Amino acid sequence: MPTSYLSNDRIYLRAVEPEDLDIFYRMENDPALWEISSFTMPYSRYALTQYIENLVNDIYTDKQLRFMIVRRNDHAVLGAIDLTDFVPLHSRAAVGVALLEEYRGNGYAKDALSLLCDYAFGFLRMKQLYTHIPIDNEASRSLFGKSGFQDCGIMKAWLQVGKAYKDVVMMQLIR
Repeated sequence: MPTSYLSNDRIYLRAVEPEDLDIFYRMENDPALWEISSFTMPYSRYALTQYIENLVNDIYTDKQLRFMIVRRNDHAVLGAIDLTDFVPLHSRAAVGVALLEEYRGNGYAKDALSLLCDYAFGFLRMKQLYTHIPIDNEASRSLFGKSGFQDCGIMKAWLQVGKAYKDVVMMQLIR
């Protein structure tokens, strides 16, 4: 596999390692990210350790792939990017990206998304990628839009946020 699938001059994507536990703990327990997930409570370090230890990191086995986003010049872990809900029959998967707050706004998410799309379409030969974004998350909608994803529908009252419900935009990129 060419290394260019998972790296560029600024970042590289790598598999999850046991030393990523603290980053996972921080990201998975950030209430600001819970809105877009199905989390109902924080994850324990034990549960996250079990997840890391049991991760096969094969999209056909796990039906997902998680990559850590790492800055090339100092090897700082910036966040994670995922392919989830993989359906081999239809050759599609959902995409999610989460950067730690201090690294946002520097183009790292765009770099990571570009690498992930190249990998999914070039190496895995997927047909399409999609994402669900809260309608008011302009930063994420812009990121995916600039990366070639197109709006393809609105899911009404898709996410419960507090006592209210929020619409979600579905975006997809088709090879």
